[in-house]
Amino acid sequence: MQRGRPVKSEIRQNIIEILAVAGKAYGYLIHKWYNQIFPQCTRENVYYNLRKGAALGELKLDEIKQEKGDYSWGTIVEKKYYALGPNAKPKGEQRVKDFFEKQKPQKQNSKSQSESKSK
Repeated sequence: MQRGRPVKSEIRQNIIEILAVAGKAYGYLIHKWYNQIFPQCTRENVYYNLRKGAALGELKLDEIKQEKGDYSWGTIVEKKYYALGPNAKPKGEQRVKDFFEKQKPQKQNSKSQSESKSK
């Protein structure tokens, strides 16, 4: 029997479920989706679990992008994209799949509306 606190986290497992369906995403977007699917948690809690998951090999830091824009803190933002790591064990949470299925028609509708405006 192991001693000490268990390494597992419900929040980190939920993040793994999100990335299993979404592929890869950056921290703020993962937090936004998390709060739409699961009970609310803070952005700091999601960021902590992203870092901890990367340290445990459940997640991996896929890439870091710097994007330019007009933000309240300046003109550049750094986005860290995460994906599933080799130790991830997604369970196939149905509500995550349902959430992303509902998101697909909205993206298709916004594309068709922008195409019709350009004609």
